[in-house]
Amino acid sequence: MSAGGPQPTSPYRPNAKYVLLLGSMTALPAISTDIYLPSLPDVARDLGTSATAAQLTMTGMLIGGAVGQLVIGPTSDRFGRRAPVLVGIVLHVITSLLCAVAPGIVPLIALRVLQGFFNASASVVAMAVIRDRFVGSDASRLLSRLMLVIGVAPLFAPSVGGVIAGEWGWRAVFLALAIYGTLLWFVVWRRLPETLPAERRRGPGLRAALSGYRSLLRDRHFLALAVLPGLSVAGLMSYVVGSPFVLQEGYGLSSHQFALLFAVNGVGLVAGAQVNAALVRRYAPVRILRVVLPISVVFSLGLFAVGATGAGGLPVLLVMLWIQLALVNFTPPNASALALGRHGAIAGTAAAFIGSSQAGISGTISPLVGVLGGDAFAMTAVMAGSALLALVVLALGTPAYRAGGWGT
Repeated sequence: MSAGGPQPTSPYRPNAKYVLLLGSMTALPAISTDIYLPSLPDVARDLGTSATAAQLTMTGMLIGGAVGQLVIGPTSDRFGRRAPVLVGIVLHVITSLLCAVAPGIVPLIALRVLQGFFNASASVVAMAVIRDRFVGSDASRLLSRLMLVIGVAPLFAPSVGGVIAGEWGWRAVFLALAIYGTLLWFVVWRRLPETLPAERRRGPGLRAALSGYRSLLRDRHFLALAVLPGLSVAGLMSYVVGSPFVLQEGYGLSSHQFALLFAVNGVGLVAGAQVNAALVRRYAPVRILRVVLPISVVFSLGLFAVGATGAGGLPVLLVMLWIQLALVNFTPPNASALALGRHGAIAGTAAAFIGSSQAGISGTISPLVGVLGGDAFAMTAVMAGSALLALVVLALGTPAYRAGGWGT
């Protein structure tokens, strides 16, 4: 596989504090999503709107993140990693405070778009920092370790958000996001080193940014790999936006019961990522993708059958959901590591393209849950479709299933 740009030569190995720092940055969009989840029904009732409109406050953040990463990635290649993330987190804090006083659903959707735009700075810079120092299996392993930190969001954020909303209302959730952003800013300011020296930075102006994106668009294997995380996260986000209504309104669970089940499924997400981190020590990322994606399709189709027929009731649905979600975190770290390894000279732009594709694809696909009715059938159908499409992209867009694909 080709690797664009200089290869990291440092024997640096990340310690726990470094992983925690990058994980906290990468988790900012996830926390902004998950802590708000239990409030969705309350937002719909309080603002006098529909469940579909309330779900758009989730989708809007994803779309804002997609656009934000396209802007912030080249900016970090031009000015270094620290400045863009510090500015972006400040603006995330301001937008969170404005969300807390939003007078209606339309302003709230618009502010969530801006929130997604600004907090994209944290995730795209974290990805670029990883590529500045690691490639291949090392990068995939670190990305998988980050999932242990990122996994804390689905484990605890809904519970924390449910408690905050239950005591002080859903608007207080955004105050909590502002506090988290403030703390993160100080940690990044104190602890994040600059990993892009001046001599490796891109030239100024729009032309340099467009040149970077043109080189990415010419690489069809990169494009296929960049799409895979988005399709994987689309399945996850379909569960995220659909589960509050499926489990609380469809199956009658309380907000606390929902938060507990959401945390249990979060354990599956974390477990899958850590298994992947162990596997990449022995197997190339592409070999893991070749095996995991077909398995994911099989289980997603089984999950759809349960959602469509109601066979086995809630217990069987939850078991199938747990297995399918455990498979989700095998794809993003491996596909991202393979894609980033092809364009190290423009790591920020490449990371932005991957992150933007991820947010854009998931933000486009996940609203189909609401469009199709917002029930278990709709949620599981979109999850199954996303898994199937990911397998098709891997098979047709890369040499992964061809003889000697990438020499693995």
